[in-house]
Amino acid sequence: MPGKYSLSTKLVSIGAVLLIVALTSIGLTLWVTWQLEGGAAAVNEAGRMRMQAWRLASTAQSSRSPQAVAGLVAQFDQSLALLKSGDASRPLFMPLDDKVNQRFAEVQDMWATHRNLWLGRTPPDVDASLAVTAQTVQAVDGLVLSIEQQLSRLTAILNLFQLVMMALAIAGAVIMLYTGYLYVINPLAHLQQGLRSIESGNFSTRVEVETQDEFGRVAQGFNGMAAELQTLYAGLEAQVQLKTQHIEAQRARLETLYEISAFSAAANSIEELSRGFAQRVRQVMKADAVAVRWSDDANQRYLMLASDCLPQDMVEDERSLLAGACACGSLKADARTRVIPILSVDSSPMRNCARAGYESLVSVPVRLQQRLLGEIDLFFRSTVQLTAEEGDLLDALASHLASGLESLRAAALEREAAVGEERALLARELHDSIAQSLAFLKIQVQLLRNASQKAQADKVQTALDELDAGLRESINDVRELLLHFRTRTNTVDIETALQETLQKFKHQSGLPTHFQVSGEGLPLPADVQVQVLHVVQEALSNTRKHARASQVFLQVTKGAGWRFVVRDDGHGFAGVQSPNQGIHVGLKIMQERAARIGATVQVLSEVGQGTTVVLTLPEHPVSGVSMGTMNLGAEALAAMALDTPAARPYPAM
Repeated sequence: MPGKYSLSTKLVSIGAVLLIVALTSIGLTLWVTWQLEGGAAAVNEAGRMRMQAWRLASTAQSSRSPQAVAGLVAQFDQSLALLKSGDASRPLFMPLDDKVNQRFAEVQDMWATHRNLWLGRTPPDVDASLAVTAQTVQAVDGLVLSIEQQLSRLTAILNLFQLVMMALAIAGAVIMLYTGYLYVINPLAHLQQGLRSIESGNFSTRVEVETQDEFGRVAQGFNGMAAELQTLYAGLEAQVQLKTQHIEAQRARLETLYEISAFSAAANSIEELSRGFAQRVRQVMKADAVAVRWSDDANQRYLMLASDCLPQDMVEDERSLLAGACACGSLKADARTRVIPILSVDSSPMRNCARAGYESLVSVPVRLQQRLLGEIDLFFRSTVQLTAEEGDLLDALASHLASGLESLRAAALEREAAVGEERALLARELHDSIAQSLAFLKIQVQLLRNASQKAQADKVQTALDELDAGLRESINDVRELLLHFRTRTNTVDIETALQETLQKFKHQSGLPTHFQVSGEGLPLPADVQVQVLHVVQEALSNTRKHARASQVFLQVTKGAGWRFVVRDDGHGFAGVQSPNQGIHVGLKIMQERAARIGATVQVLSEVGQGTTVVLTLPEHPVSGVSMGTMNLGAEALAAMALDTPAARPYPAM
C-alpha cells in the first residue's frame, strides 16, 4: 500500500480481504456439503422405490386385496413426488443436473405407463408383472447412477475447496506475518534503536520517517523530542544556574522576612524597633541610607523615627517634615512602592538629597489594615530599578514594621490602662474601707473634744473606746489591703494559692479551716486566678468580721465552669441590719471582681444556719474591663449576683 495510508487502514484492508476470501470459501464449502447431503438422501429414496416396485409385484401375484396394491402404488407416487419437490428439512433433493433430470423423467414416464396395470381389476400375470417390474427397477437404477455420478463430482469439488482453504490459511498467515513485520515490527525496531541511542546520550539521533501512518507520526514525534532534548541539554547548565540563583534569592528574602519578624517580636521599644529595622533593611537592599518616617493621624506631618547612614544635617533638617514639602512624606492614600529619581536642582524639593550625592529614592508606604501610617525611604547613590520580587519584599517588610510598631503601641496602652485600673482599684479600696474608718475616727475625735470640754468622763471613755476599736479596725483593713495587693498566683493551678490564703486567714482569725478540691478541669488564666483569690479573700474577711463562726470551709469544684464555695457555721442573717451605706462594701467588691471575668456571686444565708458565698465561673473566663460591668452601680451588680430566691444581702460590714 502507498505510504500515505494509516496503519489502521492498512491492517483493516488486509484483514477485510482475507476475511472475505475465507467467508467465500466457507460458504462454497457449506453449499457443496448441503448438495451432498441432499443427493445422498435422494439416492436413499430412489433405493426405496426399487424395493417398493418388487413389493408391488409380489403383492399383486399373491392375490391380496386391491387395497394393499393401491397402498403400495400410493407409496410409489409419494416417493416420486418427494424426489421431484425435495424436502429442505431433511435435507433431500436431487442435484441440479440435466442428466439427472432426464433419468427422473424416464422414471416418471415409465411409472405413468405401468401404473394403471397395477390398479386393474385383474392383476397382470407373472411374466408381465416381472417384465414391468424389471423395467421400472432398471429406470430407477439409471436415476440412482446419475445422482451418484453428480455426487462424485461434488465430492471432488469439496476436496478441492478444502485444499484451497488450506492454501488460503497458509497464505493468510504469511501475509499477516509479513504485514506485521513490515508495518509494526520494523518501525518499532527503528524506534527502539533510536531510544537506545538517546539513552546513551546521543541526542542527535533521528529516526527516518518512511510513511505517514501512526508509526510515521510517532517517528516525527520522536525526532521532535530528540531535538528538544538536544536543545534543553545544551542550555541545561545555564538554566540550572539561573534557577539556583532564583532559589537562592527567594531563600534570602525568606530569611530576611524571618529575621525581621523575629526582631520585631523581640523589640522592647519603638526606638529599638525602628532603628534595628532601618539597619536591617539597608543591608538587605544594599542602600546607601535609610530613613523610617511616621505620620500623624491626618497625614500632614512626618516624624523621623530612625535613620541609618543618613548625613547628620539631613537628619536635623528632616526630623519633622510637612506633607508635600519634599519627595519624602508625599504619600497618597493609594500610594505604592516606587522609585523616584533625584534631580540635582537647588530649588527642587530634593535639594538635600542631591547635595548628599543621592541619585535615586525608593519610597515604601507603611500600612496597617489599609491605613497609611508612614513610609520607609531608601537612598541610593546610583540609578535603581526595582524588580517585582524586591517590591514585594519591601511591602512585606513594611507590613512587619507596621505590625511591630502597632503591637508596641498597643502594649504600651495596655500597660497604661492596667496601671490606671490598678490605681482606680486601689483608690476604690481605700475609699470603701480606710477612708470610711478615718471618717468615723474623725467623728469620734470631735465627740472626744466636746466631752473633754464639758468634763463628761463617761463620754470621754466611750469615745476613747470607739477610737481604740476604730484604730484596730483600720489597722486590720490596711493589713488586708496589703495582703490583697501582694497576692501571687500559680499559673499552673490555683490550689496552692488558695491553700496559702487559708493559712493566712487561720493565722489572723484563729479559726480552723477545711479545704476540699474535686473534679478535673483546665488551669485558669493567671489574671482570672487573681480575681478569684480576691473574691475568696473578701468572703473570708467578711466571715472573720461578722460571722462569729467556729470553722470555715472552702470547696473547689473543677470542670468546664469552675465553682468556689466559702461556707461558715456562724449566726447567719436574714436581711440588712443597718441603714449605713457602707454595709455593702464587701459584697460590692466581690461582685465587681466577679463581673471582670464574667462570673457570678451568690450569697446564701439564714439565721442560725451560717453563710455561704458561691462564685461560679463561665466555661471560658476572660479578665478585663471589656466585660462591661466595671461602671455598673452597686444595685445593678447586686441584681446580677443575687439571682436566686435563697440569696440575701450581706450583713453590715
